Amino acid sequence: MDQRIINLYDEYTHKPLTRNEFLQRLAKLTGSMTAALSVLPLLEINYAHAATINDDELFTEHVTYSGADEMQAYVARPEKEDKYAAIVVIHENRGLNPHIEDVTRRAARAGYLAIAPNALSPLGGTPSNEDDARQLFTQLDQAKTLQNFIKVFDYLGTRKDCNGNYGCVGFCWGGGMANNLAVNVPGLKAAVAFYGRQLEAADVPKIKAVL
Repeated sequence: MDQRIINLYDEYTHKPLTRNEFLQRLAKLTGSMTAALSVLPLLEINYAHAATINDDELFTEHVTYSGADEMQAYVARPEKEDKYAAIVVIHENRGLNPHIEDVTRRAARAGYLAIAPNALSPLGGTPSNEDDARQLFTQLDQAKTLQNFIKVFDYLGTRKDCNGNYGCVGFCWGGGMANNLAVNVPGLKAAVAFYGRQLEAADVPKIKAVL
C-alpha cells in the first residue's frame, strides 16, 4: 500500500482529522472516491471480525472501581479460580471497543488476569462512532485520567484472583499511558508501549518496570 495512504490514516487517527476531510484527501491519493472507499476496509478495524477469542473457557465480567472518577473496566481471566498475575490493557484513542476486549481475552487465554479500563467512563463511556470517541478524548482531564489508571492497581490489589504482580500494555494513546504508569506506579513489573508518546527525559530514572 502507498505509504502516503498509511501516513494519512495515521494522521486521521491521531491528529485527528474529521472523517470528511480524511475521505476527501484519501480520494485524491487513490484517484476517486470509489477507489478511496474500496481501500478504506483495508485500513479500518472491522468490529464484526474483532472476536478472535471467545469467552467459553474464560471468566469475564464488567466491573467498576474508584479513581478520580468512577471507572468502568472489562475483565477476563482463565476460568479456574486461582491467583494470577495481572495485565492492564490500555486502549487507543477510540476507547474500550470490541477489539480491545478481544485483546483482553487473548491475555487471559495466555494465563493472566487482564483488565481493560475505559478512559471515557467519566464522559459516559465509549460511543460506537470512532470519530465521536476521538473527539471525547480531547475533553478528558489529563491529570484525573492518569489517576484513573493508577488507581486500577489499587483495585487489582483487592481482588482474590490477583497475585500482586502487575504489568501493562498500551496501544497508541494507551502506549503513552503505559509509559506514564511506568513512571508513576513503583510496583509495576513491566510496561509495554506500542508507539506511545515518549516520556520526559527527567522522568526516566523513576522507572522501575521493565520496558
